[in-house]
Amino acid sequence: MSIRIVTVDDQAPFLEAARAIVARMPGFELVGESTDGNEALRLVKEADPDVVILDVRMPGVDGIEVASRLTADDATRLVVLVTSADLRELAELARSCGAAALVRKQWLTPQFTRGLWIAHRRR
Repeated sequence: MSIRIVTVDDQAPFLEAARAIVARMPGFELVGESTDGNEALRLVKEADPDVVILDVRMPGVDGIEVASRLTADDATRLVVLVTSADLRELAELARSCGAAALVRKQWLTPQFTRGLWIAHRRR
């Protein structure tokens, strides 16, 4: 049984990179991608992923709000916030929304993502 991942980012290059990362992770499967928060909420409801990799800053509903809603709906889902901004300025917001981690986009590698799953899996 694969670990199901959804990625959410308003920038196509990051979605492409995330697609490549998941493709290099045996036992993980990309089950959906979204480019905005509202679409992400619908997609997660439909796809029921184990992991959501979510950009913090997006137009409309931002990643912090999406993470808050997702973790309120299902505390077993692993939500990982990603950003290219300064982590220090976002750390408190990330903690308050129930996300398991806040990481820089460039840190997201197959090994790092697998490590997050192992460290924080809730199922």
